[in-house]
Amino acid sequence: MQQRTLGDRTVSAIGLGGMPMSIEGRPDAARSIATIHAALDAGVTLIDTADAYHRDAGEVGHNEELIARALREYGDTSEVIVATKGGHLRPGDGSWTQNGDPTYLKEAAKASAKRLGVEAIGLYQFHRPDPKVPYADSIGALVELLDEGVIVRAGISNANVEQIDQAHEILSGRLVSVQNQFSPRFRSSLGELEHCAQRGIAFLPWSPLGGIARSGDLAANHEAFTRVAADHDVSVYQVTLAWELALAPVVIPIPGASRPESIRDSAGAADLVLTADEIATLSQA
Repeated sequence: MQQRTLGDRTVSAIGLGGMPMSIEGRPDAARSIATIHAALDAGVTLIDTADAYHRDAGEVGHNEELIARALREYGDTSEVIVATKGGHLRPGDGSWTQNGDPTYLKEAAKASAKRLGVEAIGLYQFHRPDPKVPYADSIGALVELLDEGVIVRAGISNANVEQIDQAHEILSGRLVSVQNQFSPRFRSSLGELEHCAQRGIAFLPWSPLGGIARSGDLAANHEAFTRVAADHDVSVYQVTLAWELALAPVVIPIPGASRPESIRDSAGAADLVLTADEIATLSQA
């Protein structure tokens, strides 16, 4: 598969988002593991998770443990980077809360490393800014985690341009990735994508197909993507991911999946070449 840069490493141009395998409506473990294995078979070497990807209050880290199990059962996964996140919580009632306290983040990272079965986390990302905690303090926790060897690389998520620059400065240039929502439906983070491209920082679109509940609406709501898909005889999902890849060489979409066939189709986007006219049309659609 086409490769893209993530700090000092290269990874597959298409990653796998693990959230659908652990929250409400999740499949059984066997199908989830088959999905992860299908991704690995397709050449995916970046898997994104978070300690908050779980359904019930008593199962923090459900997705991390699921991914760790799948990797153990697969064989050689030495080229795979598992990216996880901390600072977002799910109390178990369907809501999401934030905790950007540095002490909490450092303990959360150590707990994630234990669940993943690694000595150091390949990529650890501050999940979402906490309005109760100065952003610089939260990023300071990433600096300490890097310096202590708990994590290998640091990233941020749900950040604006100012926060990207602040994190980049506090981390002394060691910020390797920004993970923000981006899709044909949600384009308000295009400025952050372009800013990352200027700085050479990987941009990881989450919900790149519009989100779990809305991905099925792609064809109906975005006719230009449907037309291009028909011209190439591929799914509208492949076209969407190929368009995102074409926006900048730093883009690494991480579509969520809970079925093997879904991630196989998404992985095919790395080999789909769109014309300049098609890219322009989709960008204006």
